[in-house]
Amino acid sequence: MRIGVNGREMDAANVATLLRTVERMAAHGLEPYITSGMAAWLSAIGKTAPWPVLEDREPTEQDLDLFISLGGDGTLLDTVALVGRSQIPVLGINLGRLGFLSNVRSDMLEAALAAIKNGWYSLQERSLLEVTDHPELLGTRNFALNEVSIHKRDSASMIAVHVHLGEDYLNTYWADGLIIATPTGSTAYSLSCGGPVIYPTSGALVINPICPHNLNVRPFVVPDHYTIRLKLEARSDRCLMNLDSRSSTIDGQSHITVKRADFSVRMVQLDGSNFLDTLRTKLSWGLDVRSAPILP
Repeated sequence: MRIGVNGREMDAANVATLLRTVERMAAHGLEPYITSGMAAWLSAIGKTAPWPVLEDREPTEQDLDLFISLGGDGTLLDTVALVGRSQIPVLGINLGRLGFLSNVRSDMLEAALAAIKNGWYSLQERSLLEVTDHPELLGTRNFALNEVSIHKRDSASMIAVHVHLGEDYLNTYWADGLIIATPTGSTAYSLSCGGPVIYPTSGALVINPICPHNLNVRPFVVPDHYTIRLKLEARSDRCLMNLDSRSSTIDGQSHITVKRADFSVRMVQLDGSNFLDTLRTKLSWGLDVRSAPILP
């Protein structure tokens, strides 16, 4: 079974764990192939990578059965960008901190690799967002798993974002920016801006302003069949358009069209793990904070 492996630069203390993780893949009879970026980073810090290196071309042309992300959620988002439209399943092994998407802990590694080897897992389809204009900025990576967000640039004044659902006017948001989040992204940037948590397979999107000027404006959940049309109105000449962790500078008077992508990401779900367990663990749901120790 040919496994693509992707990892970001990380603290030196975690490098040994990363290398051991890839070594254990081979010990389980899997064939790890590391990305060229990961190989270059390991070489730069003086580590020899004894595994084959993937070529810089489409994953579908390299006969991969699965892609494993080693790191945190940011690394998994990078891996989703690499996988693109190929439908190659993705599994995240968490070497970072919170890890909503990369939810396989390092102490679960042996069981996870055995499950991959023996096919003891299921696949969950996660929807993505797609920006259908501005190909000169986005190229073929015009999609996002978590969110598309618009943000004022640097310390500029707030921006106005005029929003239509299809042809129907929704609202004008005067704010630092605006987030359009998928159900997967509802536990990411949108959550930190007061947005709701949405079950990952729900057919919905969240429209969530960032630091809105009008305090009566709240996050809004809409069906994901809508095409969302944005018209920016900024005092500065430039704004930022972010697709997950990828940022582009865009004209402050731009039109942006966002819709659900016509393809999805196939996330590996190991037997015995689910989104509700992750919520309780990562957000401490059900924990009685009154019993927590008082910090000095």
